[in-house]
Amino acid sequence: MSHDVSALPGRFDVAVIGAGVVGCALARRFALAGARVAVIEKAVDILDGASKGNSAILHTGFDAPVGSLEQTCVATGYAEYLEIHGKLGLPLIKSGALVVAWSEEEEALLPTLMEQAHQNGVADVEALDETAMRRAEPGLGKGARAAFRVPREHLIDPWSAPYAYLLQAIENGAEVLRGAEVTAGRRSDNGWVLETSRGTVDVGLVINAAGLWGDLLDEKLIGRRDFHIKPRKGQFVVYDKPAAKLASHILLPVPNKITKGVVVCRTAFGNLLVGPTAEDQDDREHAVLVTETLEALKRRGEEILPALKDQQATAIYAGLRPATEFKDYRITAHDRTYITVGGIRSTGLSAALGIAQHVLKLAELNLAAPADPVWPTVPNISEFFPRDWQTEGHGGIICHCELATKREIQKALDGPVPTNSLAGLKRRTRVTMGRCQGFFCSAELARLTEGHFDRPMAEKAQ
Repeated sequence: MSHDVSALPGRFDVAVIGAGVVGCALARRFALAGARVAVIEKAVDILDGASKGNSAILHTGFDAPVGSLEQTCVATGYAEYLEIHGKLGLPLIKSGALVVAWSEEEEALLPTLMEQAHQNGVADVEALDETAMRRAEPGLGKGARAAFRVPREHLIDPWSAPYAYLLQAIENGAEVLRGAEVTAGRRSDNGWVLETSRGTVDVGLVINAAGLWGDLLDEKLIGRRDFHIKPRKGQFVVYDKPAAKLASHILLPVPNKITKGVVVCRTAFGNLLVGPTAEDQDDREHAVLVTETLEALKRRGEEILPALKDQQATAIYAGLRPATEFKDYRITAHDRTYITVGGIRSTGLSAALGIAQHVLKLAELNLAAPADPVWPTVPNISEFFPRDWQTEGHGGIICHCELATKREIQKALDGPVPTNSLAGLKRRTRVTMGRCQGFFCSAELARLTEGHFDRPMAEKAQ
């Protein structure tokens, strides 16, 4: 395609490159501030990079480095999620967390971690001796020694939240360009002309929210990078729904310098997950599942909750976190026309709304917010609130494992941000994510999605 062809007509105040959770939150915040926003995503669907795989926890930031930008953004993002989730139709499953010590050394660290929580403004943490800990979680393994409770750690839907942010941005004037890799950019008199694989975009402010590719995009557009992405792979094991009754809290380990460690918790979809691992790699695209690692993860899960030995693991998945050589986020306004938002590792889901607030302040744009912004709602796919299959006229249940209906699928295919891939449809409706992993519903899904996907399901099966 000629670079002179306009991919999106007109001039935009802001172009957000990357439609992960952070990019979606940025688009929402700038659209609500009155900016004309373009979201540019190289994948055929949103949430296709780091945002597709995480633990789905809304963190308080109790264990973030004190005084860090990460801590500020997590705390601010947490508060805004509590404020807006009801208006957008997003779930909040109040569970609380236990930070559990499994050795004498870890137990000795608990008071320091509690003091860190206090310094981070999370004042309601509560020390539990072994008796109180086992009263709170009777199923814990024999090796658990002591814990403290973080009452306001919660579970959320990791995919509906960014979708809701992007949908609100669109309903308030933003435009989305998918399947469009940014190949180059040139400075204009008052901003940028971005060249993409689908044409050009004329914009005043570029925000690099490219996640796993953020450092390379900086190098491509501004000729330098101030950090290097070293992808950190996290593998997860997901257990069938009966396992969810084994733990009422999010069970957190004592973190170390590299990772928050292996978590055991329920999910918003009624399962129980164990993970993630923390494995640095060079590959930015592929998170390969390793049988030996997953078996070790299952063994660790069974040490934490011995009753997991009798439960069936129904799914495994892996994600990549955009880690860097630095502990804190890498958010920099290089000048008035270019901002980098990089190194948003495992806390991006919790911090996204706070990051967006921070970046809006950095941008210093002269904008007029709409007097009456639109507040759309997204369909609920959480197990803890009413689902579409419970209301009339849903057209029949297509995926029986996850109770996803024909109406839900059609809305995802035909809505304001129509899903272009099976992976995207999974994140909107939960299809193929249950016990049979799509064995029984794939044929009907292939028929329903014909003509909608960038790559047809039938072609993939050949």
